[in-house]
Amino acid sequence: MNVTLFVTCLVDLFHVNVGKATVELLERLGCTIHFPEAQTCCGQPAYNSGYVKEAKEAMKHMIRTFEHAEYIVTPSGSCATMFKEYPHIFKGDIEWEERAQHVANKTYELTQFIVDVLKIEDVGARLEGKATYHTSCHMTRLLGVKDAPLTLLQHVKGLEVVPLPNAHNCCGFGGTFSVKMGPISEQMVDEKIQCIEQVEADYLIGADCGCLMNIGGRIERKGKPIRVMHIAEVLNSR
Repeated sequence: MNVTLFVTCLVDLFHVNVGKATVELLERLGCTIHFPEAQTCCGQPAYNSGYVKEAKEAMKHMIRTFEHAEYIVTPSGSCATMFKEYPHIFKGDIEWEERAQHVANKTYELTQFIVDVLKIEDVGARLEGKATYHTSCHMTRLLGVKDAPLTLLQHVKGLEVVPLPNAHNCCGFGGTFSVKMGPISEQMVDEKIQCIEQVEADYLIGADCGCLMNIGGRIERKGKPIRVMHIAEVLNSR
């Protein structure tokens, strides 16, 4: 099965190991990985900040880059959601709406692809310890991917997964929200960390690097002994 990797800006710039883990995991599951070097940002930061015209140029570039892929897979529910929004953004555009829909139709978040397309629930991973899972907002509320990550984590040997209290609450990242509303964002992420400590987890696992960067940065600053991992890294653990 041919998979074209949409690596995302945050993985490319800050979480390179997540990209490596994603490739290794999918290759182990029988996929052939393609990586278009022309890929850039999906346009989400600019679009969410109101720069629609500028964001559309980035989106058109990404459509051209990915439209010939068999499957598009990304280790980010947020960025996958953005690809899914392209048809709405280009609605009524004779040149771009159909091409945008074509890209959206074959775009999957990593765990969604493994469970729903590859039909695999146990990837043979092993990780010793106690973990809790952070449900990122875009992935669960907009993309609608809720069960796939937990299904895969339940099959990781040696890993005890416990529910995170108030899991539905945002971690305070929200892209530009964490910059524009810093004090509020700080209170939100502190509340998230308190919930993680409440269940005495060794690991905080998530599927969006933005959330993990926000939570992990705060955990580090507060000196908490909690390891933050992207689910791709967990599923690639042997």
